[in-house]
Amino acid sequence: MKISDKLPRWSVLTPLAACLILGGSLLCSAGWYGILLTAALFGGVLTAVFHAEVVAHKIGEPFGTLLLAIAVTLIEVALIVSLMLAGGETTAGLARDTVFAAIMVILTGIIGLCLLVGGIRHREQSFGLQGASTSLATLAALSVLTLVLPNFTSSVAGPYYSASQLGFIAIVSVVLYGTFVLVQTVRHRDYFLPESHAADEDVHAPLPSARMAWTSLGLLLVCLVAVVLLAKALAPALESAVAAAGAPKALVGIIIAIIVLLPEGLAALSAARANRLQTSINLALGSALASIGLTIPVVAVISILTGWQLSLGIDAKSTVLLLLSLIVTTISLGTGRTTIMQGTIHLVIFAVYLFTTIVP
Repeated sequence: MKISDKLPRWSVLTPLAACLILGGSLLCSAGWYGILLTAALFGGVLTAVFHAEVVAHKIGEPFGTLLLAIAVTLIEVALIVSLMLAGGETTAGLARDTVFAAIMVILTGIIGLCLLVGGIRHREQSFGLQGASTSLATLAALSVLTLVLPNFTSSVAGPYYSASQLGFIAIVSVVLYGTFVLVQTVRHRDYFLPESHAADEDVHAPLPSARMAWTSLGLLLVCLVAVVLLAKALAPALESAVAAAGAPKALVGIIIAIIVLLPEGLAALSAARANRLQTSINLALGSALASIGLTIPVVAVISILTGWQLSLGIDAKSTVLLLLSLIVTTISLGTGRTTIMQGTIHLVIFAVYLFTTIVP
């Protein structure tokens, strides 16, 4: 992406059009309007990626990738919380399903696609091993403590934590994620900085002005809110289509997770194609960490305050796939260099995840 000295007109008009189309869905429920909602959704995603890259170029790495990850996750958390408050105890497993789907999509889908496309285009790519190891260690701890351990505690029968256990895990999640952000942005920022390539026009392009960056930040937030709300608006039609096809309801959560993660996924893929794999890994793993580190504490507080039981433990099949994904990702990123082989392995696991969701 080449950043000019002013924002293109389409990058300003698209978020506004998406919001208008979203508002129109309250007045029109015709089937053809779903096409407009879908077009607005993908327009919002592409525009969000553009504005995220403008802001990231202004503030530098790893702050740019961290900003996008946290922004998307905060809006995702708001959506989950609103659905939980509206649905009550019937949504006890919503946070678990959303977080697990996000982790699997990121570890196997987004990372796999980045490694494969980057390997095809550049044969072999390199990145900072220290940053990837730090991210993976934190992600493994958070994933197992929040999604696997609840099945094996005895104070309350799984897949639940007791109120005291849930509060403790919420604190642990905040501590781990907060420490990770401190390490990424202050203490060991150099671990997460991408290598500069002389031929990379994006890296060496002039920095956008402060006004342009602030405008892009505002439009980025508008785009992300629109993407999540558009995904929510399309969810009923999606659920009907999945039910008509005879597929499990869990497939709906996966599709929505993919849609919500599209801005980060496209930004990560663009960086991999430009031979900035470090940026891709920062985006992918940072998004997974933010998804757990921000979602679990918030829903835990809601569960404790309302007295609802929060179902966190995943089933045996999901546990196997989660552990396999963590192990393979650790091995794939364990040398600091990747080829198409690692990308193919990740995408195969992603395909297995999707297939076993449809055919459990």
